[in-house]
Amino acid sequence: MNRIQIGTLALAAVLGLSACNPTRENTGQVLGGVAGGVLGSRFGQGSGKVAAVVAGTLIGAYIGGRIGREMDENDRYRANQALERAPTNETVRWHNPDTGYEYEVTPTRTYETASGPCREYVTKAYIGGKKEEVYGTACRQPDGSWKTVN
Repeated sequence: MNRIQIGTLALAAVLGLSACNPTRENTGQVLGGVAGGVLGSRFGQGSGKVAAVVAGTLIGAYIGGRIGREMDENDRYRANQALERAPTNETVRWHNPDTGYEYEVTPTRTYETASGPCREYVTKAYIGGKKEEVYGTACRQPDGSWKTVN
């Protein structure tokens, strides 16, 4: 498991948050930290396991906060539209002229649940010259928005 995958929950959660930067950043940090702690708990034993949880939590919080801080309302809208309209394995790309950042969202699997459709996806973000890649699953909500489920 690499450090980018630890931020999966954080990026996906940011897609549906308000436009307030501190809120997006804080929520991304919390969700990234939780995801990192959960993933870290799968490694090591005894004190090694504790160290893995702490490291996973810190790395997840950093990545989640960074991505949450960087995505603006337009980026979240485009990511939601990619989940809504793009066929499976078709990549939707865009460049944010205000930030200079680039994003790609590729739905990789679509399936039905009792409450509606869900999609697995890969998101690549090119922020400050660094590529960050995360994987996630989102399900359509009754209001038409997409919400991360993992």
